[in-house]
Amino acid sequence: MKYLFTICSLLFIQHFSAQTLKGKIISQNDIPIVEAHIYNSNDKHHTHSNDRGAFILHHVKVGDTLIVSHINYKKKQVIVNDLKPITIALEENLVSLEEITIAKKLNALNVIVDVDIQVSPVNSSQEILQKVPGLFIGQHAGGGKAEQIFLRGFDIDHGTDITITADGLPVNMVSHAHGQGYADLHFVIPETVDKIDFGKGAYYADKGNFNTAGYVNFKTKERLSNNLLKLDVGQFNTKRLLGMFNIVNNNKQSAYIASEYILTDGYFESSQNFNRLNIFGKYSLNVTDNDKIGLTVSHFTSKWDASGQIPQRAVDNGLITRFGAIDDTEGGSTSRTNALLTYDKIISENASIKNKVFYNRYDFELFSNFTFFLEDPVNGDQIKQKETRRIFGATSDYKQNFTSLDGNFSAGISLRNDRSFGNELANTVNRRQTLNRIQFGDINETNLGSYVSANFNFGKFTINPALRLDYFNFQYNDNLQTNYETQSETASIVSPKLNIFYNHNDNTQFYLKTGKGFHSNDTRVVVAQNGNTILPASYGFDAGIIWKPIPKVLINTAYWYLFLEQEFVYVGDAGIVEPSGKTNRQGIDVSLRYEPIDQLYFNFDANYAHARASEELKGQDFIPLAPDFTLTSGLSYKSKSGFFGSAQLRHIKDRPANEDNSIVAEGYTVTDLNLGYEYKNITFGVQVKNLFDTEWNETQFATESRLQNEVNSVEEIHFTPGTPFFLTGTISVRF
Repeated sequence: MKYLFTICSLLFIQHFSAQTLKGKIISQNDIPIVEAHIYNSNDKHHTHSNDRGAFILHHVKVGDTLIVSHINYKKKQVIVNDLKPITIALEENLVSLEEITIAKKLNALNVIVDVDIQVSPVNSSQEILQKVPGLFIGQHAGGGKAEQIFLRGFDIDHGTDITITADGLPVNMVSHAHGQGYADLHFVIPETVDKIDFGKGAYYADKGNFNTAGYVNFKTKERLSNNLLKLDVGQFNTKRLLGMFNIVNNNKQSAYIASEYILTDGYFESSQNFNRLNIFGKYSLNVTDNDKIGLTVSHFTSKWDASGQIPQRAVDNGLITRFGAIDDTEGGSTSRTNALLTYDKIISENASIKNKVFYNRYDFELFSNFTFFLEDPVNGDQIKQKETRRIFGATSDYKQNFTSLDGNFSAGISLRNDRSFGNELANTVNRRQTLNRIQFGDINETNLGSYVSANFNFGKFTINPALRLDYFNFQYNDNLQTNYETQSETASIVSPKLNIFYNHNDNTQFYLKTGKGFHSNDTRVVVAQNGNTILPASYGFDAGIIWKPIPKVLINTAYWYLFLEQEFVYVGDAGIVEPSGKTNRQGIDVSLRYEPIDQLYFNFDANYAHARASEELKGQDFIPLAPDFTLTSGLSYKSKSGFFGSAQLRHIKDRPANEDNSIVAEGYTVTDLNLGYEYKNITFGVQVKNLFDTEWNETQFATESRLQNEVNSVEEIHFTPGTPFFLTGTISVRF
């Protein structure tokens, strides 16, 4: 009994001597380090530093050993000598897989992209999305149009089934003149991107419309470590000039501006005459230790000509070359102005709130010709799609740690209003004359959203139940009608989520993610169908593992399934998307990151998907352009002496271009090379797109068309040729 009393006394003393430790993680330049991992090796509790580098770690006692790690810094051990607030400075380090720990959080898989973006930074707007494992893109309109996206057995077109944001600012355009969910990321300057937050599936309570296949959020840098001037010069009269300049940079506030100008003729026989101007500015101020405000403003404008998608038969019979055109008067122009105001507040030790208010002004005009002389043998089938848009919105996200339980609670609300004026689809000739308007009207679409989510930690298990509610109001004024009338519909949808994680240790996480998502229909479709299937839902799950079998190997494998109530299918002759039937998809994702020697990185991502229409007969149930196998792999190296380089391969398998697979979109394998040397503050580099000059088709569609000299129409593959061997030289100066 005496010994039992002694043991109980010791346990009692140990329990009540454990307290809360507050601290801050900073760099050697006194700059706060965000998302540092603080781990108590004695009792296995952990936490992360917030946007200001601050952290709170519970159950700490004198003598405990803390392990602090971050992908860009050397791991550091700190012994707790007392429980006074502590400041820990980390030493910068080249990226190393050894520094990575697999945290107890919903998007732990993001660590893969954290490695990729540090080892091989993005150099173009096209490369930004390609950093997401398993995501492929295709450009088919002169470089100025938003890219076509492929992910998890989806031809997402320009964004129908993926939520894309930049610093929380929505990129997807609802009820867009060209297609639902249109997501043009060209306003993002790639060198400003600091982190890519992504998730596959619809398991994330703070993500709403279009979150079926997944989401991507690009986070721009809060501050610059150096000023930067960069010049790229390449084949096809390609030039790019970039400037990034600090205005103020200290632990109280930061501000910088960035601008890029791009022009190129492109590799087509008809010059693209492409040019783009981007201007970006960001300011952050720590008003107090608990209050932080930020302002981000940007503007971009772009103009281009395009050769469009060409029919395979025209190349086979020698009418044109692969880089020729049937109608080279395609092209367009677009511009976007963004303003984002943020206010973050730490309410207490256990509670915080983040608020955003945003405004967007957008203009778009696109000329296309998919069918040539099928509909109009005299004038041709050129179409114009045009709109002027204003977006107003706000979000507020609250988070609180439980005081009696191990876990946290979060909740949020959001408002978004899109007003698209003169949303037009018209038949035109030579980009000059409008023959007739097919659609012409004004759209007013409002989305109110809210969510609640909680994390409960039970030892090594984390349970994450969540619920989201969205309300939509659709209004359309058809300017082609004689009488003024506002057509309107409303709809709501509830999206539950439940995610379960088992963190065996800092190197292994098993997970089961489940959830319901949705994508909205175009307002014009909604009012035309009298509200039939306004918000088609998706249902899916992921079962997988993230693990580090050895310190310099990181692996992710997952099996996933997704059911979609209503598919969106591309319509070539109108250049829009239209609703279709129910679909089922399932597949396997495999990702590997390996550092065989210091600073040599091997990356490998393989993705298999089986996608079929649920309500069609077998053999007639293929989903056009849905990829069933994609693979990316490569090697990257960065030495301490200044040399760096990478070789990256991407492969997509042949895939059906129509419902019975009688027309096939050919797959391809393309390799890119990047080499350079960093001498003091100057960097020299060479980039090669399509190193082996592979003949490949970047985008392909099964389209019925008729050429001017043809009697009958033909349905076959129409394609945009992929980039040939393309050499670019780069020089940049930091100061």
